[in-house]
Amino acid sequence: MTAIAIEVHRFQPAQRVRFVGGEGIVRNLKLETGTWKYLVEMPMGDEPSFGRVGAETMVLLSETELRAA
Repeated sequence: MTAIAIEVHRFQPAQRVRFVGGEGIVRNLKLETGTWKYLVEMPMGDEPSFGRVGAETMVLLSETELRAA
């Protein structure tokens, strides 16, 4: 009989999280070499006078770097 390891993640998509340097919302997650990686969208600040260039700030963090907000 073969045992199947079930990897459970701590955070869910759309969950607000905190990390060193900021906070944001989990937008995506994936299991990568035995570690959960989370794509976190940080909130945008006020729009600068010259307008926005590109998308919101996204950071890729491991589960150990995150805390529930």
